[in-house]
Amino acid sequence: MHTLEALIVVVIITGIIIFTVQATSLTPLTSSTANAHIEAQLQTIGQDILTVLDHTSQGQNSSLKEDILNWNGEEYTWNSTAYHSEQNNTLSASSTADILQTVIVSKGIAHNVEFTYISESESVVTLPYIYSGEPSDNAVTISRRVLLSNSDMSNSSTFQSNTGIPDADKSTDFYNLIDVKMTLWRM
Repeated sequence: MHTLEALIVVVIITGIIIFTVQATSLTPLTSSTANAHIEAQLQTIGQDILTVLDHTSQGQNSSLKEDILNWNGEEYTWNSTAYHSEQNNTLSASSTADILQTVIVSKGIAHNVEFTYISESESVVTLPYIYSGEPSDNAVTISRRVLLSNSDMSNSSTFQSNTGIPDADKSTDFYNLIDVKMTLWRM
């Protein structure tokens, strides 16, 4: 009698396991522990890149702030050798482009970098700086805020006409707060 009960339990458990495995669809894009691990790695890489770019010695602007201040408002894309602008066919000579090329392009990690700020009409505006395409569902976004002051730039009106980023408070040295958003995903 005990042998018969054990045999019936084994058949039931085996049937449940077979049903469960067949009912679950596993594809390469299914979210899994490995996928979560890759997303965590991308998050760490992005945070490290923005931390390195935003680090500065006392009394100097960070590389990230210098890249924003020297930006001419153009969108750059990767052309397999360098970041170039579609508008003028010029190359990007920025610390951000250099570190992205060195660290993540060789690893096959796609990326977008955008600058977000508050416009004069108090709406949020996002401008592409480096664009590599539409991110996948498994993309991670890292951001870092950079404070711009009027004293940081030589000519604020030229900066505004090039980038579209306005002076948020003309009565003080505060210019605007830029949210640098980096989106990373595996290709």
